[in-house]
Amino acid sequence: MKKGFKILLSLLILSACQPLPKKKIFMTVEGEKSVDLSGICLVHEHIMVDWIGADSTGYHRWNRKEVVDRALPFLLEAKTRGVKTFFDCTPAYLGRDPLVLKELAEKSGINIVTNTGYYGAVNSKFLPKSAFTDSPEAIAQIWIDEFKNGIDGTHIRPGFIKISVEITDTLSSLHRKLVEAAAITHKATGLTIVSHTGFDGPAFAQLDVLKKYGVSPEAFVWTHAQLGSIEGLLRAAKMGAWISLDNVENAEFNGKNRIDWFVETLAKFKKENLLHKVLISHDAGQYNVGQPNGGKFRGYTEIFDLLIPALKQNNFSQKDIETLLIENPRKALAISVRSIEI
Repeated sequence: MKKGFKILLSLLILSACQPLPKKKIFMTVEGEKSVDLSGICLVHEHIMVDWIGADSTGYHRWNRKEVVDRALPFLLEAKTRGVKTFFDCTPAYLGRDPLVLKELAEKSGINIVTNTGYYGAVNSKFLPKSAFTDSPEAIAQIWIDEFKNGIDGTHIRPGFIKISVEITDTLSSLHRKLVEAAAITHKATGLTIVSHTGFDGPAFAQLDVLKKYGVSPEAFVWTHAQLGSIEGLLRAAKMGAWISLDNVENAEFNGKNRIDWFVETLAKFKKENLLHKVLISHDAGQYNVGQPNGGKFRGYTEIFDLLIPALKQNNFSQKDIETLLIENPRKALAISVRSIEI
């Protein structure tokens, strides 16, 4: 990295950054909350998604009351299973609505966390026009401003960075720019980078970019990592990255029931003493904008009703389960700058 660019980057971070909290917190849609109060966390879920594209989406596309009424019973059902904190991974230009999330948090009593960032997958359909021409620094400034001042004038602040890249081993210049912007934003805010990634190639390509910016793998969540190889997952975990195994449900995956696959895969992490680097989720919901009553809505309970009993039958302790659902989310998603020397 050239010296002049490093100085420019440092100045941007210093000018954008406000003092970070000394205590470990999550930034919820209702404000700062101590991680000590987070309890059981669902780290990758959705309340709503709008698949129409960045050029057409917006708050005019849905009725907030209808979305809240549809989603609230599912949150209350999750609450009966002990869920206290819910990370909504719907990004900007894809159906993110902080006011919907705030109302649901108030009515459910669950901590809800939203995000900043851009979603690059699906041929960049969900990127705003500005993302194609803006520099990484300019994109990062938008995300940093959301953290400092709130989203769309609401004063509701994001609690993590959600990005997405195409499933190719080599990042396009556009998607590399998103990762660079995420690195700059992390160093200015301490927000964890949660990246819709999938396979091994794009995961390690992103980790390489973060390394060049001095961002530790500890700040990176490899989302949809169930699509990667077990060798790649273990390698990334040993580097310090967080491995998010999503889509827990009673369905088929790679020729076997997903619940059985999760038990086998988590057992491999446990054998390697790497269970402390794993996150699990349903990737469930969601109110689909444009469909009658939001279409089919999948609930957030299969981890508790199906996976946990199966884990206990396969020699996973209560401590192991608490590691997955309480301790790991606290460590992965608490606001904290995680840097390395470059």
